Amino acid sequence: MKIERLKKRPDFLKAAKAPNLARGAVFMQMRPRHDDNPLIRVGFTATKKIGGSVERNRAKRRLREAARLLLPLHGRPCCDYVFIARGGTGQRPWGRLLDDVKTALISLAADLDRAGPGATPAPHAPAASDSSVSG
Repeated sequence: MKIERLKKRPDFLKAAKAPNLARGAVFMQMRPRHDDNPLIRVGFTATKKIGGSVERNRAKRRLREAARLLLPLHGRPCCDYVFIARGGTGQRPWGRLLDDVKTALISLAADLDRAGPGATPAPHAPAASDSSVSG
């Protein structure tokens, strides 16, 4: 499955209006493109709330590696994903970060399936377990 990076601001803005989900140290947005291109596109971002440039870059590197490992298994074709680092992304134990990303991907895909073809799933409310990590 082909995965491509999102790099242009309009793509990130479209994803910002799409269904989203917070799981542990990651906040994820998934936008179905409703086109015939089976490509998965993914972007990464971290705000200054995360910390200085070193902390933001470390958090994004960790999210990129998690996406590289898990998107081929759990990502949906014809969708754009944006991974947003939350407080603790850079320090989260690697296994827990992978679990956060995996459960977010599975939950968003299940919402897309429930919404039906051509529909856009409703955004998620934050889960109770997410309150332990500041975002």
